[in-house]
Amino acid sequence: MEHAPILVHRISPTGGRRVVIRIHGVDTLLGVAFSDADLIEFLRRIEIPDPDELVLGDSEVIAWQGGQPHRYE
Repeated sequence: MEHAPILVHRISPTGGRRVVIRIHGVDTLLGVAFSDADLIEFLRRIEIPDPDELVLGDSEVIAWQGGQPHRYE
C-alpha cells in the first residue's frame, strides 16, 4: 500500500494529517485534514470521482501512514 496515489501521513504533534497525492512520482500537498470530511473535500476539489466512497470505504487507493485510519488527533 505504500505506492497508493493518495497518502495520508501520520498525525502531527499539533493534530491533523498532511494529505498528499502522488502522480507520476511527484508528490503534491493537498492540505492538512482534521477529519474525514476534510479529506473528502480535498479529493472533491481535485475532481476525484466518488471521494466519499474512497475515504469511507477504506479504498486501497489511500495509504494511511502511522496510526489508525480515520483518526486525526
